Amino acid sequence: MTQKLLVGTQAPDFALLDADGTKVSLSDYRGRNVIVYFYPKAATPGCTTEACDFRDNLASLQGKGYDVIGISPDGPEDLAKFTGEFALTFPLLSDEDHSVALAYGAWGEKLVDGEIVEGLVRSTVVLDGEGTVKLTQYQVSAQGHVQALKEELGV
Repeated sequence: MTQKLLVGTQAPDFALLDADGTKVSLSDYRGRNVIVYFYPKAATPGCTTEACDFRDNLASLQGKGYDVIGISPDGPEDLAKFTGEFALTFPLLSDEDHSVALAYGAWGEKLVDGEIVEGLVRSTVVLDGEGTVKLTQYQVSAQGHVQALKEELGV
């Protein structure tokens, strides 16, 4: 397992392509709180549930000052299809070499169908406007995650 981020530390900056092929950087969000969530694969059942929950709760999260960014190892074309198919209204970023997931502690061993495999570990990191880690959640369940996160953030 990679090193997990610790609350109170500075989050690693990143610049990744979104579904349209536009480069998006964490530094673009300076001055805003941001929820960075890592999910294994676009358009799979759990990832769709989680993405749609973030979509459906985006207004309340943004109303409390939180932007949302989703990151996966999918290529931009897969992200574009996922975004369009489910009318997702927040950026999805492509981390094809999983370097950002590694830097954020969201890549490592996990149990899939009774087998230990290496891959993206469903994780969420909440940052303040200066890029400081305020909350980390690793190995979260897709179902109910957004509601639990909102409760923890007081949204």
